[in-house]
Amino acid sequence: MAKSKNHTNHNQNKKAHRNGIKKPKSHRTRSMKGVRIGCMFRRNSRFALVGSRKARAEQKAAAAS
Repeated sequence: MAKSKNHTNHNQNKKAHRNGIKKPKSHRTRSMKGVRIGCMFRRNSRFALVGSRKARAEQKAAAAS
């Protein structure tokens, strides 16, 4: 008996391009899914954001004067 076919890539490229190969969507904020201590991380990131906003405001004020 003849050997059976082990692998073929026939038609896979056409199937992939029917709806287009899309890049993964980039989101504004990262997902907290899988973060073990998500609530603590979220709280800390909020404080860090406030601090970086203050620093940017100070830089703008220093550059303006």
